[in-house]
Amino acid sequence: MTFNVKETPRLINMAMKASANEFLQLVEDAVKWLAGESGRIGNLRVNGRLVEVPPEGMAIIVGDIHGDLESLAYILKNTDFIERAGKSEDVFMVFLGDYGDRGIYSPEVYYVVLKLKEMFPENVVLMRGNHEGPEDILAYPHDLPIHLQRKFGKERVSIYAKLRMLFNHLYNAVLINERYVLLHGGAPSQASTIDDIAYAHMKHPHESHLEEILWSDPEDGITGTYPSPRGAGRLFGEDITSKILKMMNVKVLIRGHEPSVEGFKINHDGKVLTIFSRKGPPYYNEYGAYLQLSISDMAENAEQIKQHIRKF
Repeated sequence: MTFNVKETPRLINMAMKASANEFLQLVEDAVKWLAGESGRIGNLRVNGRLVEVPPEGMAIIVGDIHGDLESLAYILKNTDFIERAGKSEDVFMVFLGDYGDRGIYSPEVYYVVLKLKEMFPENVVLMRGNHEGPEDILAYPHDLPIHLQRKFGKERVSIYAKLRMLFNHLYNAVLINERYVLLHGGAPSQASTIDDIAYAHMKHPHESHLEEILWSDPEDGITGTYPSPRGAGRLFGEDITSKILKMMNVKVLIRGHEPSVEGFKINHDGKVLTIFSRKGPPYYNEYGAYLQLSISDMAENAEQIKQHIRKF
């Protein structure tokens, strides 16, 4: 199958017009796909809820979207992802989580990302954010049901129930061998093995790994961790980042979770890069950003990949 430059607007149009039955079927199918992703997906190795990506080709890394369909459409158009993936190019799109809430087009964003996964299952990785978290640590306000009500009326109850099932199958982390680890929020301070990250969902809530992966934030100038003002997760210092990077044998932690006026920020002496792709209210950040880089290239810190950040 070949794809042309008109595919992105066509996909957005499909999302706007999707019926309740079509949306529900797409989510049900996505649950089955993700539940069946074990061992290997094409060139990607799957260990629990950890995806290991070989350092080959191009990665497009998208931060929090939060129902911002316009920014998602911009990223798809300007990266030519659909056309490249349709030509079987070695390109991956990794979403760092937080697809819905706080944006009126939350259902449409879910539709688009799930359609991308359907079209290119070996090229699209869907990670879990705190807005897709377990119910005991789910973000508040969680207004996705309101947006589903707007679009689908009474059908929103069954659709939301199926989305909750989908959340449980999204990935905890992505590992790009010897280069980067991707987490939604932050480094799990008590993790001692890769399996603590890969199977964090199974160890929750008895161990804090998943909560910290989804909720934590880096803080400069501290050692160890401190309680987070978010009410979940921790503020973690550079020593925690260094420990996780050494454990994963990588150089940089790439994450979302925190809005930034510039669409990105760097912490911990270049060890942490934050990417945030949503623009406008309720965050009122002047720019969104995404990362587009050749993952075969080696980088020692985030400053060396700063040139590959695309602000918009």
